[in-house]
Amino acid sequence: MNADLQRLRAALESERPLTWVLTGDSITHGLLHTQGARNYVDHLHELIRGDMGRVQDVLINTGISGWRVVLLLEDFDRRVAMWRPDVVTLMIGTNDCSDAGVFPVVSPAQFAASVTEFVRRVRATWAIPVLQTQPAIDVANAPERARIADFAQAIRDVAAAEDAILVDQFAKFAELGAGDVPHSLLDDPFHPGDAGHAALTLEIARVLGLRAPAASDRVLPDLTQRVARAI
Repeated sequence: MNADLQRLRAALESERPLTWVLTGDSITHGLLHTQGARNYVDHLHELIRGDMGRVQDVLINTGISGWRVVLLLEDFDRRVAMWRPDVVTLMIGTNDCSDAGVFPVVSPAQFAASVTEFVRRVRATWAIPVLQTQPAIDVANAPERARIADFAQAIRDVAAAEDAILVDQFAKFAELGAGDVPHSLLDDPFHPGDAGHAALTLEIARVLGLRAPAASDRVLPDLTQRVARAI
């Protein structure tokens, strides 16, 4: 267990309120593709402030659809620092890996350098960074994002180099899809749907050790059943 994860789990065992900032692109923004259901940030809100009884914790979603990591760095104060967070999760890369659109094409190495800078800026605020790889996608129907596996690996490499917490959503989606495209977890070629957001929540909760007492454990069993029905 790395030092950040030890620190986070110790904080969760205390009564000190935590401020969580969850940032990224449209997957974290969480609009439209859930078809009105909760996104993963909403599920975490109910798990942490509801089932876990951490009512003084605050969860802030600063994800913006279409964003890339360079935009997050440019707007770091608004997206992250001004909230004085204790924990910052980042899910980014589904747009960064695209070789089509208005943004310059970047390499996995350039992307990794920007993610590394993001991690170091988060640590400079004394917050704990949590990196998430992007969920696996339907590359056949999103060929402009064919490099996504390389960008997921870039996130893994940064997490290893910076000794940061890693939630490997790309690997989890591939596992749930039995090595194939996890169509049942997607609403379109690269946005998770209702079941996909349930799967994202479960993996974050597993890695971070988010668990409610048995008497109030409602969210995780419900999400587990939702994913099981989908796959």
